[in-house]
Amino acid sequence: MNPNPKLKGQSALVTGANSGIGKAVAISLANDGANVVVNYVAHPEDAQAVVDTIKANGGNAIALQADVSNETQVKAMFQEMYKAFGTIDILVNNAGLQQDSPFEKMTLAQWQLVINVNLTGQFLCAREAVIEFLRRGPVPERSRATGKIICMSSVHEVIPWGGHVNYATSKGGIMMLMKSMAQELAPKKIRVNSIGPGAIQTPINTSAWSTPEALNSLLTLIPYNRIGEPEDIGNLAAWLASDESDYITGTTVFCDGGMTLYPGFSTNG
Repeated sequence: MNPNPKLKGQSALVTGANSGIGKAVAISLANDGANVVVNYVAHPEDAQAVVDTIKANGGNAIALQADVSNETQVKAMFQEMYKAFGTIDILVNNAGLQQDSPFEKMTLAQWQLVINVNLTGQFLCAREAVIEFLRRGPVPERSRATGKIICMSSVHEVIPWGGHVNYATSKGGIMMLMKSMAQELAPKKIRVNSIGPGAIQTPINTSAWSTPEALNSLLTLIPYNRIGEPEDIGNLAAWLASDESDYITGTTVFCDGGMTLYPGFSTNG
């Protein structure tokens, strides 16, 4: 645990936290003093391993199962969190998936699954968190904000992505969900921001970096010339959840090594 934890005494829920970016975010928040709920929908052993890692580092965490696209399960998860930790201070809406397909072959089921998990799931979890933030009100000794929501978006909220229309659409929707929530909730001192990862070395995109050829091709899209690591996102999430970023709301912070700089135009296109 960090010697000067920025999130001491606060409670956080990280969805989809049993692997990849969510795992790194959960560990980072816990290292900064937060009590963390590690949400998962499958592979409970992986979620428990994250909890064990957090506890081994001196933190506090529990694992809770819920499908974020299921309203009943989301409500039940939040109630279980309140039984364990009393309230929620930080929500990291991280759960997401891909169902890739050429557009003309994309099924309605592929479209709906991605929209339901990636976008509707963020709405359902954010709504429950906001209900609790407003019920509880501010707790100045813990945080200047009444509550913090971090939406996990992507560079593809602004970069079109052929072959991934459902995914890119979900991320564009997250951008407007985040901004509209931030605008509405700012007077209530609830901060809402997004993180826009670029290429991060996680299981969801193994094929993009697992061979030297694939990695070299990927690096042509990244001016900083390295693939991101989950810890890059975890560190950013802990900062965005802390009072060090108290005046930031309604913003997507891209963590992408410059991918959104459109490097194909670096030599005049």
